[in-house]
This record gives sequence, structure tokens and C-alpha cells, in this order.
Amino acid sequence: MWRDKSPGLKILWIWTFGTAAVLVASVARTRIRDMDQFLNAAAENPAISDDSGSPESVEVIGDEKP
Repeated sequence: MWRDKSPGLKILWIWTFGTAAVLVASVARTRIRDMDQFLNAAAENPAISDDSGSPESVEVIGDEKP
């Protein structure tokens, strides 16, 4: 089947897969860089990273049973 295709079509498929590979690699590299920056910021400021933003006491809003 691959032998029956024209050379131009083969080049177009190779170009398409190559472009897709470059884009996937770029996104992966960006995400890894962002994750490294996040982890480095968390390591430098451990007090900020430990704060989950939740209150100390747990309050449940809802129906209270007598």
C-alpha cells in the first residue's frame, strides 16, 4: 500500500507527523519547565506551600439533627 502512493504524498505524511511530534515535544517541555518552577517555588517557601487555604476548624453547613 505504501509503495503505491506518490512521493509527494509520502513527503506530506512525513511532514505532518514530524510537525505533530515537534508540537507534542514543545508542549511537554513547557509543562515540565512549569512544574519545575512550581516545585522550586514550593521548596523555597515551605510555609506558603503547606497552607492549603482551609480553615483550622471544620464547619459543616447543612441540616442539623436535634
